[in-house]
This record gives sequence, structure tokens and C-alpha cells, in this order.
Amino acid sequence: MAFNLEKLLNDVFEVESGETVLVACDVPTPSSPDSPAWAERREMAAEWRAMFEAVGRTRRYETLPLLTFPATGGHGRELPGRGLLGADSVDIDALLLRTTLAVFLTEFSATAALDSVCKRREDFRAASLPGLERRMEQTALSADYREVARRCGILARLLGGASSLRVRFSTGHECTFDLRFRTPEPDDGYLPRHKPGDRIINLPSGETFIVPYEGEREHLPSTTHGIIPVHQSGGVALLRIEHNKVVAVHGDNAAASDLAAVFEADPARRNVAEVAFGCNDWAVVTGNVLEDEKAGFHWAYGRSDHLGGAVGPSAFRSPDTVVHQDIVYAKGNPISVSEAVVSRAAGPVTVMRDGAYVVF
Repeated sequence: MAFNLEKLLNDVFEVESGETVLVACDVPTPSSPDSPAWAERREMAAEWRAMFEAVGRTRRYETLPLLTFPATGGHGRELPGRGLLGADSVDIDALLLRTTLAVFLTEFSATAALDSVCKRREDFRAASLPGLERRMEQTALSADYREVARRCGILARLLGGASSLRVRFSTGHECTFDLRFRTPEPDDGYLPRHKPGDRIINLPSGETFIVPYEGEREHLPSTTHGIIPVHQSGGVALLRIEHNKVVAVHGDNAAASDLAAVFEADPARRNVAEVAFGCNDWAVVTGNVLEDEKAGFHWAYGRSDHLGGAVGPSAFRSPDTVVHQDIVYAKGNPISVSEAVVSRAAGPVTVMRDGAYVVF
């Protein structure tokens, strides 16, 4: 099936007359060297901008020149102060505050930074595409987003009002996530102007996420606890979770040593920042987190304020140690989910079993 970029952009964004559209990409730096996939993504950014411009001629909206900026070097970090709009140096924050739609095809996720703009400008929405690959035009980008939205809605209703989520992994380890005082958000691939609720999405889309309660209320600690296995090159590390924090990393291997160093570098990284269920049935598991996470369960550590949590950049030791890192357990990943059960007032509801959904 031939991919139709114009249809995707029209279906997702429904850009209106009078809007201002910005497409952006990050560029390599000495500390973040280039790769073939990144170079291809920059080409895609130019193609997306050109398509927006072509459609905008008839729909009478403005498409700005391509914005490029030095890569931040990490997922969840703030954007640099300045970039190039075409050939002109610009203040990135000021530029974003005069646009109505921003689409970022980047190496490092700009989701958190774009969310902060949503909070300051009512007529602003954004799509974040960290790690986008052209092959996704034939997989998750081509999904039936009406079906994606239906699945996201089912998951949002299950997680809304739930007290906890218990996940048993294929390794046999379990973790229970405290969902009190939190509201789930669907990322269903639909982002028209003035969309109610969250005004930032990933593309490809297809997940419902929620931030576990992080214990920010006085005298009321989080009850998130358990063991989470994490597969990396070098083995499997076991993260011991207490009160929604990674308190220990177990394992006599390189994976455990590497993760222990990650958490030692900044205590704010120990925060359990997200749990989510990806439900895009066209998503293919290849090791690319952007698409993998749309195929099944995932959780994240670090920054959470952009998703409705309490941990933002000020909680970290420096801007260079800010991170929001997703870890995926979709069917096809080295570790998957044996069972995921939501606890609700009316009783428990099984969401997944043996890596497959049982609620759709």
C-alpha cells in the first residue's frame, strides 16, 4: 500500500486557515554524531514541511521555513535557546510561542519541552517524532487511527479511577504501580486545533499513559513497589522499586552496572515516571522505542511533569542529567508481559495476558 503523507497530515492535524505551522529537526553535534537513520529523518522533515506548505496554499495557512537546532543529547531535555529558521538565527522559544502547530522530527525527544509551550499558549499543539524511520510509513504510520482511538479510549476508561496496576513480567518478576490521584491520557493520533485535554502527541501514535502517584502529598507515600527486569546489551538488570523510586539495581553483569551508573548520576532519574499501554496494531517491534512502545506495555523513569506528574527539570542536578527514558515490554521484545491487572473499585480487570490484550 502506497503511503499517503498528505492524507496523514490532514487526518491528524486538520490545519485551518490562518494557522502557522512549524516543522523542526535537530542536527548532529560533536557529542551527538550523525547516523544514516538520523540523516534520513532530516530528509523526511524537509518532505513533511514541503507537504504542509503545498496544502497550506489552498487551505490558506502559513508554513514557516524548516527549523534546525543543535541536538540536546538526551530525551526529555529542554531545547537550546537558538536555532536556524531557514538561514536566519532565531529564539526558539519565542518562535514556538507564535506558531499554532509544531512538528518535531528529532533524534532526541522534544516532547517535554513542547509540552511546556502548550501550558503557556492556549492555541498551540505539537507532535513529537523522536527516532522516526521511513519504514514506519508502511507500519505504524499507516494504521487505521479510528481503531487506534477506539483502543486508546478503552484503556483510558480502565485506568481512570483505578487504584493500582499489577504487572507480572515474562521473567516472573512483578511490580505494582500506584495509580491513585492520577488521570490517564490517550495518545490516539488525532490533534486538531483547540483539542481538549493533552495537546501534544507522538507520531506514530497509539497508547494510553498514566503517571504513577509519586508521593508528593504530605504524609502519603506512594505504594509503587516490586522488581522490574530490564534487558540491555550485557544482560538483564533487576530494579528494586520502593515508594515509586528505583532503590537498588541487582545483577552481576554489564546491564546492571550501566543502569546503576545512570541512576547514580542523578537521583531524580530514579523516579518511576510513566506506565503505558501501546495499542497500535500496525506497530512492529524492531528495537526502535518510538514504535515499539506503541505495540505493548512500557514504563519510564525520570521526568514526569510533561505527562501530568510532579518531577520536572528543577528536580535534577543539571539540565544535562534530565531524562525521560521509556523501556518497552511489547511482544517481540526480549522481556514481555505475562499478565497486567488493573485494580478498580468494582474488582480487578485483566488488561493483558501472555503479551496480548484481552480487553479489545
